[in-house]
Amino acid sequence: MAEDGEEKLLATVQHIVQTLGRTDTMTEDILKVFSNYDGRLSLDKLYATRAAAAAAAVGGPGERTVPASPPMPPPPVAPSAAVGMPPVTSLERTVRTLDRQISQFVAMDRLIWADSADADAFLEAVDDLIGTVQELDAAGTNRGLLDRADELLSRCMARLEDEFRALIERPDDAAPQVPGGFGSDESDEEDYDADDGFGDEPIPIAKPVSDFDVVIDALPPGSVSDVHQIARRMVDAGFGRECAEAYAAARRGFIDESVARLGIRSRTTEEVHSLPWEELEFDIARWIPAFKMVFRILIPSERRLCDRVFDGLAPYGDLAFVAAVRTQALQLISFGDAVAAASRAPERLFRVIDMYEAVRDLLPDLDPVFSDPYSAALRAEVSAVCSTLGSSIKGIFMELENLIRRDPARVAVPGGGIHPITRYVMNYLRAACGSRQTLEEVMEGDLGAVGAAAIAVDPDRPTSSLAVHIAWIMDVLHKNLETKSKIYRDPPLASIFLMNNGKYIIHKVNDSELGILLGDEWMKQMMSRVRRWSMEYQRGAWAKVMSVLQTGGPGVGSITAKAMLQKMQMFNSYLEEICAAQSDWVITDEQLRADVKSTIVDSVMPAYRGLIGRLRSSPEAARDLFIKYTPEDVQARIQHLFEGVAK
Repeated sequence: MAEDGEEKLLATVQHIVQTLGRTDTMTEDILKVFSNYDGRLSLDKLYATRAAAAAAAVGGPGERTVPASPPMPPPPVAPSAAVGMPPVTSLERTVRTLDRQISQFVAMDRLIWADSADADAFLEAVDDLIGTVQELDAAGTNRGLLDRADELLSRCMARLEDEFRALIERPDDAAPQVPGGFGSDESDEEDYDADDGFGDEPIPIAKPVSDFDVVIDALPPGSVSDVHQIARRMVDAGFGRECAEAYAAARRGFIDESVARLGIRSRTTEEVHSLPWEELEFDIARWIPAFKMVFRILIPSERRLCDRVFDGLAPYGDLAFVAAVRTQALQLISFGDAVAAASRAPERLFRVIDMYEAVRDLLPDLDPVFSDPYSAALRAEVSAVCSTLGSSIKGIFMELENLIRRDPARVAVPGGGIHPITRYVMNYLRAACGSRQTLEEVMEGDLGAVGAAAIAVDPDRPTSSLAVHIAWIMDVLHKNLETKSKIYRDPPLASIFLMNNGKYIIHKVNDSELGILLGDEWMKQMMSRVRRWSMEYQRGAWAKVMSVLQTGGPGVGSITAKAMLQKMQMFNSYLEEICAAQSDWVITDEQLRADVKSTIVDSVMPAYRGLIGRLRSSPEAARDLFIKYTPEDVQARIQHLFEGVAK
């Protein structure tokens, strides 16, 4: 009785299907409804009943059917076999079978790849479905079935994409850690930036590294193989771009977190330009190692992973790679651009040079990483920021000239000492020459060749662009110092001021690579200036003394004893006046101070001794002769000059 009841139920269902199933799609939907409604109405039984009904219709109403083994489905070449219903083709049966199989996998509430057997079965079904869709598309005779297969393929790809992202975002095994890099979670090896702009949770800051020959294996080999298998199916199904986007979305979180762990904050150009220099300098100090880490380790590692996941699936691997790294790469590049376009105050030179060198040095290593057409634009962006930073360096040097010109001549340096602008400029240029190779490269202006062979520095070439530029700065400084010397009301003190600053310049040039850049001829000219200023000092300060000591020879034209006594009194007065006025003057360089004193002694002492000798040899003058300062006293007073504030 149970069997008769089931046969009647199947017959009733078949009748309903024949009555309402006007199209293949409607028939399929009705069969699915009944199969879900009652466990006795499985799709296999319904299909078998439908096939049996079609076979009975072909045999005619007078023929008897003999119960035997389960009825065979009708051959696909009998278009008029069923009464009022087309036959079921092999492609239809294939699509239905695949629908049942794939629907079971798609409906799973766990990862399919959690079970390798399920993963293999699912991929096999996907391969069969892709082949069936291609066959239907090539035949072009059953658009309805093709649409149904396409819809099933879309559902299949959506689930594959979910599996794909899950395998990338949550790999089975943890990735090996990079020394001091992105993977360390141990609190005793991390710094934390409490005010990092990323939210309330502190971001662990990775320790800097010195060895950039490191590769991050973010996924274990097994996971790479799995995601490659999925990527291949998605590309074969025509979903390559969606696969690339899914990969980029899955990897972008890891890249964003890695950059955050390097202590990099996202800042707009306006924020960079408005930051106090101390804060911006701190950001630059973090940016430089972060830039090296990202472009030498993180991005090449992403390229390696992408090439493995999308092996043989070009160009989707290139698209996925660019989409994954572009945002953080551009963030780092935009910071470099913002710094280059910010204030060109001279104190920023050295940090900008550090940034320039960091970018320039890694450019050759980027060629194999950004070799495809899709990532070539990123390579161009890195090269462009290098050129921009180079232009900024040139601009900062120009700003140094403007700083010297604008330095006002208001207050004289006490004692004619070294002016602060002289110390600043010379120490600045001396420090800048520590990066002479880079400055030569930038000043030559061949920024288009950055990343190629470095420009050779000729040690005997004082006509290089850098040398000419520094010589021009020295000329601007010289003119500025001459203007400042006019503040002094006493011309000899102005000469002392120029001597001190000139000698300081010579010392700084001799003690650094500035001497190589400026050359021997420039040095000779500078030393000649110092000698000229020394002579101007002696003429201005001691001319009256030398004049009063002139007594003429014996005989005709000789002066009287009374006149010689007056000269002695005038000498004493002039000497006291000079010593009083110049007691606070200073010559900072010991050798220069000794040379000036020696010149004064050589000029004054012979004439003074001669005057004393004439007075002592004159009977008239000898009676009233009073020698207030012996030659030894005069020489001692001269030796105590020029030690003012340096004393």
